Amino acid sequence: MNERPAGSLPAGARGAVPDWRAWTILLLLAAGLGGNFYVYDSIGPVAELLQRQRGFSDTQIGLLNAIYNLPNVVLLLAGGVMIDRHGAARVSLLTGALCLAGAALTAFNSGFAAMASGRLLFGIGAETFNLAALAAVAQVFAQRHLAFAMAFSLAIGRLGSFAADMSPTWFAGAYADGWQAPLAIAVLVAAGSVAATGAWCGLARAPRPWRPAAQRPAPWALRELLRLGRAYWLMLALCVLWYAVIIAFRSTFAIKYFQDTRGLDLAHAGAMNSYVFLAALFATPALGWLCDRTGHAAALLVFGALLLPLAFAVLALTPWNLWIATALIGVSFSLVPAVMWPLASRLVAPERFGTALGFMWVVQNLGIAGANVVAGALNDRAGAGALHPAGYQPMMAFFGAGSALGAGLAVLLWRRVGRMQAAPPPSA
Repeated sequence: MNERPAGSLPAGARGAVPDWRAWTILLLLAAGLGGNFYVYDSIGPVAELLQRQRGFSDTQIGLLNAIYNLPNVVLLLAGGVMIDRHGAARVSLLTGALCLAGAALTAFNSGFAAMASGRLLFGIGAETFNLAALAAVAQVFAQRHLAFAMAFSLAIGRLGSFAADMSPTWFAGAYADGWQAPLAIAVLVAAGSVAATGAWCGLARAPRPWRPAAQRPAPWALRELLRLGRAYWLMLALCVLWYAVIIAFRSTFAIKYFQDTRGLDLAHAGAMNSYVFLAALFATPALGWLCDRTGHAAALLVFGALLLPLAFAVLALTPWNLWIATALIGVSFSLVPAVMWPLASRLVAPERFGTALGFMWVVQNLGIAGANVVAGALNDRAGAGALHPAGYQPMMAFFGAGSALGAGLAVLLWRRVGRMQAAPPPSA
């Protein structure tokens, strides 16, 4: 095939970045993502402490993560356009600084309003930061490495989420001091993320950008979103449902759910939740490599999406060991992102990748925010807690229904796309 798939470097730009520099940039990108993921997931391990020591309700705890997503309903599309126009490096540095400021505001205040403001500021920067990282990976790596490189960056990023879940064990002394010390550790991690970002941005700017000046996009127009094709819109809907369910459950309520329904203490509940990311650390790059090798991207996406409603059925309807549901969630969490983002890069022209991905994340963040608020409200209305574990059943039914609908959309996308061979991308 002579066509250049979307998301790969232009033929004239390949080789502009030495191999050692490309892989070094990938490692630094992944480190920056890991720090960002740690800060986002730092709320889950302190949820019970915030409820016990600060009197926060489940609705308020859900809002601390939901408010992270709300600004991105508006800002992520603008962030995607900024990445296309000004480059991933500049945008990453700006948004990384916002993330650090937001983490500090959350950690060093005790009132709900101030903490929520910190999470809002963190959210303003974090999702555009993640988007810029994926756009940079798409710019650096040729198509034969694209799925593996994206999957690798996400896998190392997930190590940050694993570390957040393991933090009650690793930093037991901090948790013994209360809710604030663990969030102060998250501030230090955010500072490390900014440092890694500065390092890869400096390396990326020398000696010249990957994309030639001739490849800079023309001014963006809203009507271009209507030209992205039916497969893109099916993927967008799947993205929203799958992420809304898995992020709202895993990052906000899973640890508390394990404590209240299965009688685990905080350290063991956090460790159980962390195994999802431990599995993803190894499985995601392997599955990205498999996607590169086989081309069966849409079929793999269906398999990963189907595992999520099965996991919620096991959690809610059976007394089976938590390892079973955790393994199912872990495989889904490894497989779906490893396939989804490289597949998305092939559905749009490369010079519009930031914009198209940004719009997907706009709607995704609206879904995640809504799922957090709805799940928290369902728990409060049903009186969910250690004294009433059955009160979690409405939340679990909500997550199960959303994940099942997402799996149905994955099947429709598979029928639409089939095996994503190297078809020419739509013109800009």
